[in-house]
Amino acid sequence: MLPISCIVLTLILSSFSPLGLAMLNRTLLTPHPNPEEVAQEVQRRVNASVSRRQMLQELSQEDESRCLTGNPIDDCWKCDPDWPNNRQRLADCAIGFGQYAMGGKNGEYYVVTDSSDDDAVNPRPGTLRYAVIQPQPLWIVFPSNMLIKLSQELIFNSYKTLDGRGANVHITGGGCITLQYISNVIIHNIHIHHCVQSGNANVRSSPSHFGYRTKSDGDGISIFGSKDIWIDHCSLSHCKDGLIDAVMGSTGITISNNFFSHHNEVMLLGHSDEYLPDSGMQVTIAFNHFGEELVQRMPRCRRGYIHVVNNDFTQWEMYAIGGSGNPTINSQGNRYTAPSNRNAKE
Repeated sequence: MLPISCIVLTLILSSFSPLGLAMLNRTLLTPHPNPEEVAQEVQRRVNASVSRRQMLQELSQEDESRCLTGNPIDDCWKCDPDWPNNRQRLADCAIGFGQYAMGGKNGEYYVVTDSSDDDAVNPRPGTLRYAVIQPQPLWIVFPSNMLIKLSQELIFNSYKTLDGRGANVHITGGGCITLQYISNVIIHNIHIHHCVQSGNANVRSSPSHFGYRTKSDGDGISIFGSKDIWIDHCSLSHCKDGLIDAVMGSTGITISNNFFSHHNEVMLLGHSDEYLPDSGMQVTIAFNHFGEELVQRMPRCRRGYIHVVNNDFTQWEMYAIGGSGNPTINSQGNRYTAPSNRNAKE
């Protein structure tokens, strides 16, 4: 039997609305006390990687075995020729505010063998949905190319790595990915596209719980009241709402080495100008390519500290980076190829 204190706490938590839960969860999502220090460390690591590349090029221009990325994330894992047998090394490679995202490090490997997703309440073992709802750390891999068409939003539990290296993995359909009130998730080398609204249905979020979900926004990745999240080397396009949205006090996020294309409202950071808990949001956006047929929000920042560093912006239709609600936007080393429309250059 549960102690009285546990029963009371459970009743209190169950009485909160989603907004109230986000406010309560905010006390657990402590931002870094010195965000400038984190930004400076990112710049130091970038400079060290570039210097290393220049040094190796000078030593031998013909030795193709040398790893010359100029990117501290890729230096960390891609320069290891045996990375397929040392996949969990990736968890040590993030930079910026999401560097503490452990994902499924030290957990078991889970191999997705079934690409179907026809039951959001009772997913079959072998499916991706069955893996992401488990309570224990898991490093999720794919043995071959795979197209996963979601029936409902894919709700993650904490301590998961989605590792698509070595395969061509596409996630599309209803939802798509929801990270809500969790921590320590790594999503790497996944193609996420054509995500549509879903909901008004029951969806399982853990082995012991499923619940009724109202209509989702249709984001590619929705980060809601969560921390220690790293999204790396993914491609995102053609979604109903945002490609990546981080709201409701989320913090400790790195979005790196991704390719964004064919979308209107690309990335929203912050619930609203009035939502004070988002003042603690801290996000690193590094080494991304914002490509063709993007309109706006690369990102749109509401409150928080956002470090936008070494990204490539190409031919936006309205604007690239925007802010409101008094955010701090630290923009360093980005390349902008402006559109021909003069009104989009302001």
